[in-house]
Amino acid sequence: MKRDSSQQHLAGHSVRELALRFRSAAEDGEAQAHMVGILSLPAARGPRGVLIVTGGPQYRVGSHRQFVLLARALAAQGWPVLRFDLRGMGDSEGSARDYRAAGPDIAGALAQFFDAVPSLREVALWGLCDGATAAACHAPRDARVKALVLLNPWVRSGAGLARATLRHYYLPRLLQGAFWRKLAGGGLQVGASLASLRQVAAATQTPATEEDDAPAPALLRALTQFQGKVLLILSGDDLGAREWQALVAGDPAWRGVTARAQWAQAQVKGANHTFASAAWRGAVEQLCARWLQSW
Repeated sequence: MKRDSSQQHLAGHSVRELALRFRSAAEDGEAQAHMVGILSLPAARGPRGVLIVTGGPQYRVGSHRQFVLLARALAAQGWPVLRFDLRGMGDSEGSARDYRAAGPDIAGALAQFFDAVPSLREVALWGLCDGATAAACHAPRDARVKALVLLNPWVRSGAGLARATLRHYYLPRLLQGAFWRKLAGGGLQVGASLASLRQVAAATQTPATEEDDAPAPALLRALTQFQGKVLLILSGDDLGAREWQALVAGDPAWRGVTARAQWAQAQVKGANHTFASAAWRGAVEQLCARWLQSW
């Protein structure tokens, strides 16, 4: 394991950062591939830390440097934070893989986290989009994972996307004066628009048996098994968040899981999928910090 360090000073708090190199817990042909992570350490380290699980085609910095800024902000308030590149992403070795194969890499990062911070006794896994889904699916496998922070969890299915598109795109357009003016002025290709609408409407009826790779069933099983605390943060202007809400609203099993006492939920008004503005990122940081302090 290799470590390089740097020092950051944030709002009067000293945060030390270490670059770590470690292996996945995988036993496949790339088990020896090294992963790279950055550990943000507060001056005084308590028993609880945060592991950021990346998702999608991105690495440990995150969209708009969100993971960097979040890690430093939380570390400045006393929580060690590790963010890392999954195998095949960023500076980590190996072949790229999707969120369904992230479990061994998360396990390897957790092993490194506890080794590097001896005071740790428990962690919260933090993830955005399919990183959130990967984190949640791994959580029941490790008793040291006591909490989850899930931002716009990935529950995409063809039918779910179609229902969200129909409700949050097509129906609102019918209430817009600009739409009717464009239609009256000949600015719309009516035939193409109707064909698109029919295609979306038909997709809402796709049987679940035809979408075996959809993430929702595995995610529901994991969240049902996980008995720790959960903070759910949804964007106010994101189709993925609307898909999550529609899924929960339409399924008693999902409502039962999300209604448990250990669940907390918040929405960042107007935010897009990756919380791209400084104000939206700041809101996420505050929500996470207050929640971590509450238990």
